[in-house]
Amino acid sequence: MFSSVWNFIKRHKKKFIFTGAVVGGVYIFGRYAQKKIRDIQEKEATEYIAQARRQFHFESNQRTCNMTVLSMLPPLREAVVAQLNSETLTALLKTKPANKLEIWEDLKIISFTRTIVAVYSTCMLVVLLRVQLNIIGGYLYLDNSVGKSITNPLAPADVQQQYLSSIQHLLGDGLNELITVVKRAVQRSLGSVSLKQSLSLLELEQQLSWIRAEVESDSERPMSRFLLADDENALAEQVSGEARPRRRSLMNNNRDVCAARSGVPDFGTILNICLNRAFSLLLDNLAEFFRPPPGDSAPNSAPDSLAAVSLPLAKIVPIINGQINSICSETPSLFVQDLLLNDQVKEFAANVYESFSTPQELQK
Repeated sequence: MFSSVWNFIKRHKKKFIFTGAVVGGVYIFGRYAQKKIRDIQEKEATEYIAQARRQFHFESNQRTCNMTVLSMLPPLREAVVAQLNSETLTALLKTKPANKLEIWEDLKIISFTRTIVAVYSTCMLVVLLRVQLNIIGGYLYLDNSVGKSITNPLAPADVQQQYLSSIQHLLGDGLNELITVVKRAVQRSLGSVSLKQSLSLLELEQQLSWIRAEVESDSERPMSRFLLADDENALAEQVSGEARPRRRSLMNNNRDVCAARSGVPDFGTILNICLNRAFSLLLDNLAEFFRPPPGDSAPNSAPDSLAAVSLPLAKIVPIINGQINSICSETPSLFVQDLLLNDQVKEFAANVYESFSTPQELQK
């Protein structure tokens, strides 16, 4: 019996060896496959956790951006009002001076200038802080990421403070230059328009469009000149020696984003989107004063038409003059809220944050 079994094994030896090899191979491959699957699952879980952590940090950073914009609006409004003080002129008019017409002409130019400057500077503040705080936010995420040494942070506290203080240019020299440019455009557009002349909302919109076209017509000097000082070396000297390269790097990144040299979608395009929306919101606010009286309608015109109602320019001036209070409001007014929650601004912020929170930044 045993001999017959042995003979059977000898006759089919190759088959047994092959079958054993196959079974062993399947077992080893199965173990290997299980290990690879576990590795893939662990990697996916790690990546998911990292992505969720980064998303949480980004959303927290956007809330910080919004709060920072709101906190900067009162000093921005104060700076604009200090440079374009219409209240002094209105007080003079109450005294019935002999040069009443001259004061009214000055009030006309100053009222339009300060409201238009308020629109421009608010939009610039929203977009510039989105850039600055998302560059800083990306670096802070990397500084706190696993395996990053805290002895050589990308964004030390003193560097952050000095970098963010560069926003003061917009409230200082940048604002002064913006006022000069806008005031010149307002003078050219409205200087010859009589205070007695009536304007419809459509005609007022055309005037604002002409002023915008002149303010934004200088292609050789982009709008970023109002946001960033030409010479950053003096500011860099305020930081300790070891931190200067970091601050200079942050400012270079800031300039690259504003000049669309960083791979992030065009800063100018996003600023223009904000400006278009902001001037549209301004016209919406003004439209409330151009509604026809109840039960009345202009002949040959629909009651809600932009040309249905006209007001003397002398009546439009105080309306325009008061718009700065809703434009530069620290409370979340519809004007500011619309800019902060704009989808394209959010996407832009996400792109900036993404660009500066990737591990490649650690190698720089």
